[in-house]
Amino acid sequence: MYDKSVAELSQGLREGQFSSLEVTRSFLDRIAALDGNLNSFISVDEGAALRAAEDADRRLAAGDATALTGIPVAHKDIFCTEGLRTSCGSRMLDNFIPPYDATVIHRFKRAGAVMLGKTNMDEFAMGSSNETSYYGPARNPWDTQRVPGGSSGGSAAAVAGRLTPAATGTDTGGSIRQPAALCGITGLKPTYGRVSRLGMIAFASSLDQGGPMARSALDCALLLNTMAGHDPQDSTSSTVPAEDYSEGLDRPLDGLRIGLPSQYFNEGLDTATGERVRAALTELQSQGATLVEVSLPNSALSIPAYYIIAPAEASTNLSRFDGVRYGYRCQDPVDLQDLYSRTRAEGFGEEVKRRILVGTYALSAGYYDAYYKKAQQVRRLIKQDFMDCFEAVDVIAGPTTIGPAFALGAKIDNPIAMYLEDVYTLAVNLAGLPALSLPAGFVGGLPVGLQLIGRHFDESRLLHVAHRFQQATDWHLRAPDTIGSEAAR
Repeated sequence: MYDKSVAELSQGLREGQFSSLEVTRSFLDRIAALDGNLNSFISVDEGAALRAAEDADRRLAAGDATALTGIPVAHKDIFCTEGLRTSCGSRMLDNFIPPYDATVIHRFKRAGAVMLGKTNMDEFAMGSSNETSYYGPARNPWDTQRVPGGSSGGSAAAVAGRLTPAATGTDTGGSIRQPAALCGITGLKPTYGRVSRLGMIAFASSLDQGGPMARSALDCALLLNTMAGHDPQDSTSSTVPAEDYSEGLDRPLDGLRIGLPSQYFNEGLDTATGERVRAALTELQSQGATLVEVSLPNSALSIPAYYIIAPAEASTNLSRFDGVRYGYRCQDPVDLQDLYSRTRAEGFGEEVKRRILVGTYALSAGYYDAYYKKAQQVRRLIKQDFMDCFEAVDVIAGPTTIGPAFALGAKIDNPIAMYLEDVYTLAVNLAGLPALSLPAGFVGGLPVGLQLIGRHFDESRLLHVAHRFQQATDWHLRAPDTIGSEAAR
């Protein structure tokens, strides 16, 4: 059961081959048996999941079903869920039980999907390895001594470990695509505003975007059909109409122009990873695509620009956590100042505090123009680089990461090395573009990803290209030996 994709499970449920209750029970049993090694979940609500599965079976029997009715899904623990802890991977929200559902959660429930639980993540989505989580790091199913990536590492590990058919994630600077690449699954970061941010706990409001994580592009398309669309309660939600992202995925690639930025294939890229990415591009070329050399001259500035803009927005967003209204509160404060300072010192982890301090400094009087304003000007140049490239090509492609998953603990004490893990993904968020990572092969037994970047609201094209690649390859079907999968390599 656990080796079936979302599309296969959906078809089987509609045809009555099995029930949602059977499918849900199968995945809950796997979580209980295997997640002790992966630590991919923070919370599992077995009772609610089984009740939702029973409701889904009634909808299926009545013929009132969507493509996701009865499908188990895990959600990153950054989406508010009514009555179920939403911790954001932090001690600060360890006791927080939201009184409402995020729009994304509401849409999955309305579609009849079954929520298995909430997945592990870097604290407040700040990290590239899942090691900043208050609940300890999630582990990569391909090698449990290595990171799954971050910040959506728990979602990626759970999908790769076949503990859930699909999961949601969020991407502020690569937090869907990077863990998808390191865990050998498919992950899509939609255009900014394509998926509602209501009820998604904010890190950097102009960068955060929710998206799907699953085994294949087809599965991601089915999830995006539920997630995408205007939300009148979210002022950043786009009014551009959503599409049926699962339509037309089989059409040929003839005439497709794929841009290859020289800056993505430089000396910083692991040699073997680069070879796998180029082999994947050759496969797309054999299907009718044309490879075109392009340039993103300001891409090297994405890291310094991002690590001013994102911390600045984080310092503002996280100021609400003060021990007064909800979340963690220090013991026996002597006055209001002591309440604020000790609550934040004890409730936030080191990486979160580091970014709050950087962001507050960048926004302070005398430094705003020199740092934050300048970073926003650079952001505009980075976006323009992409716009110029899309005059000549339809899709931009390159590696998702500089190499395969690194060992747990290898970079946790070196923030600069950790930040460099996102060198190929950050610019996409600064430009607000959609991008997708898909499995492109293995290096030393570990998966690596191919990244596809599209024009604004061109998610359909990205999914189409990824689907065609996956029709010709089996990288996305392979699974770790350690999980007892029939599809294990």
